[in-house]
Amino acid sequence: MQAAHATPTPSPARVTAVLRILVLSTFVVLLNETIMVNAIPRLMREFEVSAAAAGWLSTAFMLTMAVVIPVTGWFLQRVTTRTAFTLAMALFLAGTALAAAAPVFPVLLAARVIQASGTAVMMPLLMTTLMTLVPPHERGKVMGNITLVISVAPALGPAVSGVLLELGSWRLLFLAVLPIAGAMAVFGRLKLVDIGEPQAGPIDWVSVPLAAAGFGALVYGLSGLGAENAAEAAVPPAATTAIGAVLVGLFVWRQLVLQRSSTPLLDLRALTFRHFSVALGLMCVSFMALMGAFILLPLYLQEVCDLTSLQTGLLLIPGGLTMGLLGPQVGKLYDRFGAPRLVVPGAVITALCLALLALTAEQTSPWLVLVLHVALSAGMAFVFTPVFTSGLSVLPPHLYPHGSAILGSLQQVAAAAGTALVISVMSGRAAAAAAGGADATGALGAGIRWGFAVGAALGALAVLVALLVRTPPTPQPPAEAQAPDEDDTAPSKTAHTPG
Repeated sequence: MQAAHATPTPSPARVTAVLRILVLSTFVVLLNETIMVNAIPRLMREFEVSAAAAGWLSTAFMLTMAVVIPVTGWFLQRVTTRTAFTLAMALFLAGTALAAAAPVFPVLLAARVIQASGTAVMMPLLMTTLMTLVPPHERGKVMGNITLVISVAPALGPAVSGVLLELGSWRLLFLAVLPIAGAMAVFGRLKLVDIGEPQAGPIDWVSVPLAAAGFGALVYGLSGLGAENAAEAAVPPAATTAIGAVLVGLFVWRQLVLQRSSTPLLDLRALTFRHFSVALGLMCVSFMALMGAFILLPLYLQEVCDLTSLQTGLLLIPGGLTMGLLGPQVGKLYDRFGAPRLVVPGAVITALCLALLALTAEQTSPWLVLVLHVALSAGMAFVFTPVFTSGLSVLPPHLYPHGSAILGSLQQVAAAAGTALVISVMSGRAAAAAAGGADATGALGAGIRWGFAVGAALGALAVLVALLVRTPPTPQPPAEAQAPDEDDTAPSKTAHTPG
């Protein structure tokens, strides 16, 4: 018996209310994933830390989500919706309050980890609830609205932080979010209803440290590759990366073994569905390219083009709004035309914009950067909504929590790896340019161009993967008024098969 079918389906009005609460709450918590980007120069001065150390305020957030999200596949099947929501918001609020009051850098970094732990629960909770409550023929439209959360919130983070930093201290980044998140927590706790019934079950405590150590070492190792001080590290970054890959492999092996005899921490049978696997691959490559670009753009605009934090924030807002406004429209187009006609053009536009950004120089007009950023955001909107919808739609209901956990976990690993890869290449090439006689601004500009070139290469790879995307067969809308003598043997609930 599946938990999703244990209780009656809520009314359409209640479904709308539940999804609205979860969408707004997830938007607030996800906004913080990239909100520290513009604050890095100021934090470097105030706490006297290096750029690499300050960068971990963003990388640690994504890494924590990648470590915690695998557990949510197990967790969401064993607690009520309201319990999961309460825990997520409590962790996020505690981390936000601690960050606002952080007296030293290590405390601020710990606060970001606590914040990310709450965010890690919210994302799979939203996706699982959506897939459980929304019928297949309406998921494209609804997922278009979810795109506002998954893609736009991180995209708007640098813009919001730029505006807040112009108004005052970096602590405003947390003080401004705290009352909004608190209000959402109280409102959600009062209005949210439980979806399904929890199932009792053990947790495999061997899998938990394997996931944490594996993903942690993998991303930490990637972040060190190409860095200026890589040769001085106690453990070479390449060795750390290899150790992380081995531990992740052991984690996967452990889950495959548990699938035969008991309940795995993360049910990898979702990967036997071809549509889901292809969508997962495209999402990973796209997020690597996207997060790398989002890290580089503020650095380029402030350090090379000499714009202020406020100007940078205002320049990046139109791109985030473009992605948000296009999300619902792309969702409707998905319901009408399917995935390939949207995903392939979107991937091509994304790759082209990243390639053009790799050609920018000190003399490049910020207005051209604005246009490229808007076009990049539009391309990503045409990729993410169809990918999330088509990927999860093929899974049976009992795999929704695990599919959402796999998707969310690898999304964060890809984002962290993309950020680490781009920053490493940028730092290495900037150092080489400086050694060749370039001034500080010219060297940084050269490094940033190389970073965008890496993003363009990832974008080209995304185009190739996008060509494999197909629209999965969608069951017809339920026909409660169907005549009794009609054929009732059509597999409306089991139309999707692996492969």
